[in-house]
Amino acid sequence: MTAPATADGDAPGTGATGGLARHGLHEDVAAILLGTAFVALGTKMFADAHLVTGGVAGLALLLQHASGVPFWAGFFAVNLPFYLLAWLRLGPAVALRTLVAVSLVSLLSGVIHVWVEFSHLDPAFAALAGGGLCGVGLLMLFRHRTGLGGFNLLAMYLQDRFGLRAGYVQMGLDLAVIAGAVFVLGAGELLFSVIGTVVLNLVLAMNHRPGRYLGSS
Repeated sequence: MTAPATADGDAPGTGATGGLARHGLHEDVAAILLGTAFVALGTKMFADAHLVTGGVAGLALLLQHASGVPFWAGFFAVNLPFYLLAWLRLGPAVALRTLVAVSLVSLLSGVIHVWVEFSHLDPAFAALAGGGLCGVGLLMLFRHRTGLGGFNLLAMYLQDRFGLRAGYVQMGLDLAVIAGAVFVLGAGELLFSVIGTVVLNLVLAMNHRPGRYLGSS
């Protein structure tokens, strides 16, 4: 999973969002609660089907499958360095929302088994539905200038600091997570993990584009 540079690539009050009414506080709160709930449910489907995805969430899932470290704990811990990057690149308000969102996903992931358990979960369905839920949840967060940490922030930092292409860095990090899964997952699980990751990114690619959504937080 990745984090947005800004909502639809525009800073608040500029570009496509200039002059338009901002999201209200209640709208931001609702989006963060629903978005993190969708991500928590989607990652539970990945975890229960023994799948992974890209980004920091995929790394946390990989840790869980390989060592038994619970997803909620791994996800929160791995994201710690990204709060500083969020603060430096996007400002304290976005960094705070990122911290809140990551904490909520970790909290919900830790208790979601109390509310949801699957007696049977087909991995193909888990890949499609889990990827879709995570994609929609991230989209909701991105629309409200909130992210979940992620490799995207690191990729943008390396591009600014060393001139490395952010897209290639992001791709390389995601591929590294999937490559690591080769040693943990079976062939079928690896295939469905790739499918789930593609579904997640398709949701974002089709909907998180400049000019497509004009709200601002």
